[in-house]
Amino acid sequence: MPIDVGGTAPAPTQLWSLREDVLVEDGPEQGHLVVVTKWGEFGIDGAGDVVRASLRRMCLGPISLENVVGKRPAPGDQPAGNWREWAELWRVLDLLSGSVVRSLGIGDGDRPLLSAIPIARSASLMLPDVEPDLPVRLSRFAAIRPHEGALLVESPLAQYHVLLHRQLAVHVTTALSSPMSVREVAARLGEPLAVVAGVVAYLAGTGIALLAEPDQETAFTEDSDPVLLRWSHHDLLFHARSRMGRHGGQTGAVFPLADRLPSPELVKTVRDGKRFALYRPNIADLVANDPPLTDVLENSKLCDELSDRQVTAAQVGELLFRAARIRSVASGSTGTDVRYDISDRPYLSIYGLYELELYVSAHKCTGVPRGTYHYDPRLHELTLVNDSEPELDELLDGARVAARTSSQPPVLLTLTARVARTSWMYGGIGYALALTHVGALQQTLCLVANAMGLAACAPAVDPGDITNSALRLDWPAEVGIGEFLVG
Repeated sequence: MPIDVGGTAPAPTQLWSLREDVLVEDGPEQGHLVVVTKWGEFGIDGAGDVVRASLRRMCLGPISLENVVGKRPAPGDQPAGNWREWAELWRVLDLLSGSVVRSLGIGDGDRPLLSAIPIARSASLMLPDVEPDLPVRLSRFAAIRPHEGALLVESPLAQYHVLLHRQLAVHVTTALSSPMSVREVAARLGEPLAVVAGVVAYLAGTGIALLAEPDQETAFTEDSDPVLLRWSHHDLLFHARSRMGRHGGQTGAVFPLADRLPSPELVKTVRDGKRFALYRPNIADLVANDPPLTDVLENSKLCDELSDRQVTAAQVGELLFRAARIRSVASGSTGTDVRYDISDRPYLSIYGLYELELYVSAHKCTGVPRGTYHYDPRLHELTLVNDSEPELDELLDGARVAARTSSQPPVLLTLTARVARTSWMYGGIGYALALTHVGALQQTLCLVANAMGLAACAPAVDPGDITNSALRLDWPAEVGIGEFLVG
């Protein structure tokens, strides 16, 4: 059944606009424009009336450039008429390419079919001529999600997000989940070939869709690329979304939630449970008796096989005191009257947010009964959160298998993240920072354990969903993010 796009569709039209975060201002000198973008300020000298009018109208929404400049000269035309105006406008649009939104309309007065929104400073869109019978397919890295009343298509390989504003664009895009030519898609949807070809050209130009190799019509370059074959869809998308270069939204310390939500608490409040105060070593004694840092670094290693010998509560206390305790608390500011608590601890955490929590699952630990405990880094205490023997055994067995050891570890440390601690401050990279902090904490635990003569192991595989129930986590407010075994 044909999709309703407002009757018989006219020929598709290329439309141009600027990202919503772009500001066009007059400069201090006549003929000078300042364009403020996500990527910085751009000065444009000698901006003529056509450039000024085009940029100001592009700030208001998608326009046809020909409505401002006049009909575009055809290739081979003599340099007369509006040729110079077009050349000057192309120069400016090329300079601002990382902020120029390209849309496809069909001239019916309704919304564009789709818009290609640049998310990289160097983004540049070249629309290919798509042969009607050449197979086309979505990239295996493409993902579709709702966004502000439309569907957004993204790929870590693309320098653009594509917003599908209307159902025709949605249906053309989803039809390309398997290889299909423009002619086949148009026939299936009952829509004009030129309109479907226009949608496909935008998808292919942005890298969301792939064109088959002309001499191998069932082959797509992506499927044999040795670099891309080594990346999973999820890993590459996560990488791209956690770096500024290919991120469409706010990134960095922008406090995206400070005006709506309070700063999450510095340390997780644990419900009542049996508490154990831990041993606190004397720092002066450690400084006097510890091996030199170079010795620890050069001889530090992760143990392949943990013995089932017991560790002591004092050893656990010393390990956590030296690696994870709160040494001091201070106050930070968003730059307004909104303030938040930060702390200082032995391992690295950007801006002192410390979103990680530590849980101790004790199996063979003298002075600590079997069970799973939450570690309070401020009071340096353990609080029992779960004394279920079956759930403890499942946790320990999962850790044993992941670490490839023959027996359950005497002590399992589980690292969790309250991601709200970082996402409240950072736009788009909160979870990526949490992963960085996990590595920092695991490294610190490893060095301290080796200095103490303990065996340490950081398994690469987690115990699975049992982590959520055994630790009584409020998922996804708090998520398991790493493990560390001590023996």
